[in-house]
Amino acid sequence: MKVSKLQTRPNILIINSDQQRFDTLSCYGNDWIKTPNLNSLAKDSFVFENAYVTQPVCAPSRASILTGLYPHTHGAVGNGIRLNSGTKTITELIPDDYQKICHGKWHHTEPQQGFEKMTTAHFPQIEGNDYSDLSDYHKWLISKGVNFPDTNKVEENQQIFAVFQNNLPEELTQASFISEITSKEILDIKENTKPFLLLANFYEPHSPFTGPLNGLYDPEKIPVGPAFAKKPENVSHYNTSRAEDDETGFNKSFIDGVHKSVHVNDSITSCDDCYDLSDEMGWRELRANYMANVTLLDKYVGKVLDALSESGQSENTIVVFTSDHGDMLGDHRHLQKRSFYEESSKVPLLIKVPWISKEQKFVSGSISLVDLLPTLLDLIDQKIPENLQGSSKKKVLLGQENLDDNDVFYEWNGVGNIDLNKQTIGVTQDDKNGISSTPRRCIVSSDRWKLTVAPNDSSELFDLNNDPSELINKISDPSCKSRIELMENKIKKWQIQTEDTEKILD
Repeated sequence: MKVSKLQTRPNILIINSDQQRFDTLSCYGNDWIKTPNLNSLAKDSFVFENAYVTQPVCAPSRASILTGLYPHTHGAVGNGIRLNSGTKTITELIPDDYQKICHGKWHHTEPQQGFEKMTTAHFPQIEGNDYSDLSDYHKWLISKGVNFPDTNKVEENQQIFAVFQNNLPEELTQASFISEITSKEILDIKENTKPFLLLANFYEPHSPFTGPLNGLYDPEKIPVGPAFAKKPENVSHYNTSRAEDDETGFNKSFIDGVHKSVHVNDSITSCDDCYDLSDEMGWRELRANYMANVTLLDKYVGKVLDALSESGQSENTIVVFTSDHGDMLGDHRHLQKRSFYEESSKVPLLIKVPWISKEQKFVSGSISLVDLLPTLLDLIDQKIPENLQGSSKKKVLLGQENLDDNDVFYEWNGVGNIDLNKQTIGVTQDDKNGISSTPRRCIVSSDRWKLTVAPNDSSELFDLNNDPSELINKISDPSCKSRIELMENKIKKWQIQTEDTEKILD
């Protein structure tokens, strides 16, 4: 492959969406969703067919992108948990002359973490986070004349503000805000001779499953797969429990709290108009509105890409588009993330490197987002620290290597949060028999088989080649015995290599 030679240091633009599953773009087989801007980006990018997160929940996954380490190593094993002391992020590993800027959802407790400039967008008045002021997004909304619900007078203030926010007019959404400030940033620094690292962290299409484009897609007509609204059979207690919507299901609180709108009247604030997830149509409506939020996201990502083009820096900028995890959206009758099923753990990954390729190239095999940081360091000719657990895939982009033999590992470390005053982790959801806080490990082997193991729960084995919807658990199939042993040994070896001390397998 002929590679152009750059005259200046390349910029890095990382665009993160939140909770976006892989099958929401045409390059991943979705032929009906409206995402013209991401489709355009994909036509100029390397499209990784099977990209997996390191842990399917926000903060641990995002921390792996920033550090090149697995959650059990960087320490942020749950939302709101700090990185281990001394853990370096991308800001400390790229050259000092880079401008380092982050706009949008941060989801880590340390302020800024090496970024020179940061625009915040967290929800206001969230307990447990050390925010002494309202977010920049909140201040921006106030400047636009938005009157807020009084979230101090209700118990579930975060949920109420989230639903309220998502039902604002399109021009007041987080997508609009992040797009506006990121685009301005790009245009403001176009004359600066210093290269930049710029993170644009969008909130969409994260729950709640509602937004200004509700109704864009007809719930009755959206395509669904064979696992949709269907309870899984012969699987782990964890996955069985997640599909239950009675008191035995520890995820019942999610299903009970899926609101479409809020009622605001003087000092009275409440969530109302919930999705009815007792039947398939409720799930379809929820999924249709989620997909509408993907289309909303696409519009404002497009504005950022337009600003990059207008600035004249497109040819000198690495552009990455990915997400921190997916969403089940009713597949296996599960909701949201925290699952090892493909819909939760597999995400879009587009990497545009104009001086390597100006056309769409599909990359088969599997990759982990833990590999993103070392790949970016390699692309800007920066030394890769030996302690990083991801590996550079620059040679894959250059066509010198492939991912045919690449196994991918990811993990679950329990549902929890941290009390910043006591520095202790505590389970924050209903946890029947400790099942949600049970650690799990997973391997997706190079030949597209997936094994999930956990202490005190049954294992799962899926043949992704012939059963991509993961309907048939083959863990008890006698013909798979040697395969299971091989994959278990690979997990054990990976745990040793990455100093993962969790006792998963005997």
